[in-house]
Amino acid sequence: MSLFKVLLHYANGESEEDDEVFTTEQEAEDHGSYLRACCSEGAETLYLSNSGDYPNEDSDDVDFEVIEIPD
Repeated sequence: MSLFKVLLHYANGESEEDDEVFTTEQEAEDHGSYLRACCSEGAETLYLSNSGDYPNEDSDDVDFEVIEIPD
């Protein structure tokens, strides 16, 4: 049985592996989409709180991939 995780890729070249483990690739895809939306919303909130310190970044600046992990 395969297990899956989400790997986030940021515009600055950094990557981050999410801790959640999924039993289906579709669940991992859905979670990746959710995380991408959270990043976008967080960036917008920071921009609105103090636009001089935080640039307005789009969700396009965050990408994700689903990776298969060994059991």
